[in-house]
Parts: sequence; structure tokens; C-alpha cells
Amino acid sequence: MKYDIVVIGSGPGGHVAALKAVKRGLRVAVVERAELGGVCLNWGCIPTKAMLKSAQVYHYFESAEAYGIDFEGTVKPSLDKIVARSRGVADQMNKGVAFLFKKAGVDVLVGNGKVVAKGIVEVTGAEGTTQSVEADHIILATGSRPREIPIMPVDGKRILSSREALTLSELPESMIIVGSGAIGCEFAWVYAALGVKVTVVEYLPQMLPLADEEISRTLERSFRKMKATVLTGTAVKAVRVGEDGCEVDIEGKKGTETLRADVVLSAVGVKSNIEGLGLEELGVKVERDKVVVDDMYRTSVEGIYAIGDIIATPALAHTASAEATVCVEAICGEAPHAIDYTTIPSCVYTSPEVAMVGLTEKQAVEQGYEIKVGKYQFMASGKATAAGDRDGLVKLIFDAKTEKLLGAHIIGGSVTEMLGEPTLAKQLGITARQIASIVHAHPTMYEGLLEATESVL
Repeated sequence: MKYDIVVIGSGPGGHVAALKAVKRGLRVAVVERAELGGVCLNWGCIPTKAMLKSAQVYHYFESAEAYGIDFEGTVKPSLDKIVARSRGVADQMNKGVAFLFKKAGVDVLVGNGKVVAKGIVEVTGAEGTTQSVEADHIILATGSRPREIPIMPVDGKRILSSREALTLSELPESMIIVGSGAIGCEFAWVYAALGVKVTVVEYLPQMLPLADEEISRTLERSFRKMKATVLTGTAVKAVRVGEDGCEVDIEGKKGTETLRADVVLSAVGVKSNIEGLGLEELGVKVERDKVVVDDMYRTSVEGIYAIGDIIATPALAHTASAEATVCVEAICGEAPHAIDYTTIPSCVYTSPEVAMVGLTEKQAVEQGYEIKVGKYQFMASGKATAAGDRDGLVKLIFDAKTEKLLGAHIIGGSVTEMLGEPTLAKQLGITARQIASIVHAHPTMYEGLLEATESVL
């Protein structure tokens, strides 16, 4: 079979690349060894958000009296139903990708894809059958998987990865989560909201290490309100699994101690899926577990491209999708603009939610900017007060000389939906005075952007 483009992987990068290429009249095949839609759709972004929503609904029941609602009876979470709903949402989205491929005329080749020669992809099926396809261009979009560390090998029973955390059969009484990035924080909130005794252990000095320090402190306070324990600046030295649970030796601010829990969730990052693709044999350059590409996602070998988690850019679904678009446009000779990675937004779907784009205050100072910082506390917001969710703030970082937005950092209820305006402002170089001139609807959470901007003028 001969194609214009063969894409290996069907996640947020791969399926977008395929559909963008088909719209341009190209003949496209996608190679996928697991579920269509990749990890994000099936075992990441989407099913975790479904679980977060279930936990949030249960949390609302627990807080019903504060909203003037009398409720008689027992409310308890049913984990099997929560998991079933989560899997159902993922399945529905998976079928959506299959439908789009069928409608667009994208051929799906099921199996492991390997580039065996220039322009040749060999696909090995589950039963060992192989087929070879030819392509003018090959896009690698194989994504990533949970990273494992030697002292904490995942067994799926006592030591879990994010995948097992999505399909537990019963709620544990206690859980230790190692790592407080987006994955660790979201699962910590889910299980704490469902009544599990959660302890978060983070090696670095703050939760959400990539977030602005003030935002991280606010999130940490919200976890403590839920009676979750947060241990930052703490290293895990050993993990022992027994019949009744796990023992975790840690070293932190109080010295060395041993924690005990029913299960341990490893949330220490992701590992690129670059094995078995034929990269070494073909001479594709790889550095530190990442495929090296230029700003149009061309690798060191002509006709081979790489996007998403396997390259050294933010490991986010929307990043991969944006890279897919640029990559296909470049293949088609459309001369696209390279992505400005300082404008890539990032979201964490705890309660309160965290939304951020651009430089943190610390980063801006370290890069030599003279800055102005605008803040607005949601405790002053009518919308937040009416919703009974006043925790959080808007924090905007401006260049003092040009008044252009350098970064936006928001924590509060449903604030991930507020990120469009600051992302647009950052990309277009909009100034504080221009933001302040925009009429913001009342009552809304995003009025906080106006208030924070006006505070620096």
C-alpha cells in the first residue's frame, strides 16, 4: 500500500495530524497498537475528568447544607459506578475518533509500527502477522507512558500507576501519592474527596513544581482543608509491599520516617514511547529520551517527523495537536509559523482548578524583566461568593516597560475556562491598558482578569 503520510500513533497528535492531512487531499494511514485516541482519551485526560466530576458531585452532596438544602439519608460513593461512568465516557470518545477516521477515509492499521527503511513502515499485528506500507512522509506520534522508578515498581495491586488508579475495584482507606504534578494532584483530589486518607509526597519544595509559587501555596492550603497531608521537600527512599499494604520510607523536613498506606500511587512523570520504532537503526537523532526535531518537526532523517510527548516540548495533549497542525502544513508546503511555546496554556483540574500560561513571577525576574504584578482575590467576587467557592486568585505578570502580559496564573472554581483571554493576550502582545479597556461581563469569574489588570495601572 502506498500513502502520502503514515502516522504512527492515534493520540491527540496522531489523529489530528491524520485528519488535517486528509482535509488537504492526502492519502493517510494511521498505525495504532491499542485504542484509537491514545492514552489521553482512553487512560488520561478524559477518564480522569469524568472521575473528577463524580468526586465533585459527591463533594457537593457533602456540602449540601451550606447551600440551603436539607438531605435525609446516607450518601456514599460507589466506586464501581464511578469507574464504569469514567470508562463509558472514554469509550464514547474512542468511538468518536473511529467515526471521524471512517468518515474522512483514514485507513487504520492495527499493530505495532516500525520504520524499517526510508519510507517503509512495517506493522506487526497481535498474532505476529506483518504487513509493510510505503509513505512519502512518516509522522511519529507514539506518546508516553507512566514512568517507573526502581524503588517503586508498579505491580498494579499495591503500587499503582495512573492506569490502575482509574480502575480500582474498591476505595482504599489510605493512599500515598508520590509526585505532585498535574496527575498526582488530580488523583489526590479525587480520592481525598471520596473519603480516602491521602498523603502527597513531593521531592521538590512545592506542589505543582512548574506553577507559580503563590498558586502552589494556595492549592496546598486547599488540600489541607480536605484533610489531605502534603509533604514537600521530601524524598522517597524505599517502598516495601506487604500483605496488608505498603511502607514508604521518606526523608524530609522532620528527618527520616516511615509512612504506611493501603496503596501507593506512582505519579513521578512519563516515559517517551520511542522503543521499537527503528530510530537507532535509521540514525534518527535522540537525546535524553526525546527525538530531536526542528521547528517544523523534521527529524535528522529526511521524511520522518516527530510530535507530541516523544519530543522535548510540553507533554500536553493540546501541544501535540498544535504540533500536528504545523507539521502537516509544513509537509504540504504551507510555510506555517513555528509554535511559540511560551504561550502554551496548562490546566490542572483539582478543586480549585489551576490555569496558567507564560512566565511565573520568579521566571520573569530571573530573565531580567522589570515587572508589575496584578492580583485579584476571588473572595471579593460576587460570582465566587454566590457559588460558595471563594478560594483562589488571579495573578497577572506584566512587563513594567511595555505593559505587555508575560504570564497569567489563576486558581479558583472552574478557572480553566478563563484561560483563553490571557493566552490570546500573551500571543498577540496585548498590553494591560488594552485588557482594561475590554468590557468584562458581570457577574463572572473572569472579571478577575479585569480587576487584576487594573490594579497595576
